[in-house]
Amino acid sequence: MSGRRVILAAGGTGGHFFPAEALAAELGARGHDVALLTDARGQARATGGVFAEGPVHVLAGGGLAGRGFVRAARAALGLAWGVVQARGILRRLHPAAIVGFGGYPCVPPVLGSRLLRRRVPVLLHEQNAVLGRANRFLGRFGATLALSLGRTARLPAGARRTVVTGNPVRPPIAALAASPYLPPAPDGPIRLLVTGGSLGARVFSSIVPPALGGLPPALRTRLDVTQQCRAEDLPGVRAAYAGTGITVALAPFFTDMAQLISQAHLVIGRAGASTLAELTVIGRPALLVPLPGAIDDHQAANAAAMGEAAWVMREDDCSVERVRDLLADVLTTPAALVRAAAAAASLGVPDAAARLADAVEAEIRAVPA
Repeated sequence: MSGRRVILAAGGTGGHFFPAEALAAELGARGHDVALLTDARGQARATGGVFAEGPVHVLAGGGLAGRGFVRAARAALGLAWGVVQARGILRRLHPAAIVGFGGYPCVPPVLGSRLLRRRVPVLLHEQNAVLGRANRFLGRFGATLALSLGRTARLPAGARRTVVTGNPVRPPIAALAASPYLPPAPDGPIRLLVTGGSLGARVFSSIVPPALGGLPPALRTRLDVTQQCRAEDLPGVRAAYAGTGITVALAPFFTDMAQLISQAHLVIGRAGASTLAELTVIGRPALLVPLPGAIDDHQAANAAAMGEAAWVMREDDCSVERVRDLLADVLTTPAALVRAAAAAASLGVPDAAARLADAVEAEIRAVPA
């Protein structure tokens, strides 16, 4: 297929932005031009990487609804203006297709496309095990749904069709697909990666250090921990590890996440869609603590979909003692780690970006010239 212009609509959260970034790289390699419609956070992320050279447009507004009449009215006005703004951008760019990745920034482009004189095919990608609110709303307008998981809950009746593509991961992650997993050698180092998303998770800062510090000394001194935590939590986390004999590296952000995941014997983290896609593509076992209060409890559904690839603990049940006891068992049972790593690798879709690009091109071909 000759190169065409494709609009990607994604917000700046990693769960939406990373798959969009992976698809943009794949479409660019196939000769297509890609433009990004996003929010302020997405604009900040787009200053580097695959979107750095392409057109990036920031849409007005910030949500589908608000609590209370005044906030709801402001949200409605912001959405209306965002639709008008998106329609103008689409008229100038003449896209052959629009791909939305969930969240507010994909709503104005899809609604705006319906105000154009010509039909522009729309494909909505869902990263989670539960279809998000924006995709549920937009799926009623005849869009195609590209799913990360075959069993995705809350699919709308109006979706034109569905296709399972998997969740695209960034090229550095895909390059490490199915890396061999070697469990800790007897008396050798045990590498743990603790990550809580783009800002770190405070629960891990308060629970993981004392849990690891409570392990038997012979096990504790083998630990090599890399932990992501909020900048304001760094002094307290550093103090919690002091005197434990544990080798630890702490930072709010790590740039070499692909290598850190591949080197880890166990990952401790949330159950966000991008995190789980990366774990399964590389094939690493995990202890997951789903984010409580996530919309539609989608992180709990994501974690459940991991099956034997992960140990799952609710945050309400995530005490120092429970985490300590679980880790004492898991880290001294290499066979369990190997089984979980194999289960994770069996769920990975390293070519998800290519599958999603195929689906986009199929949508373009389906429109009469």
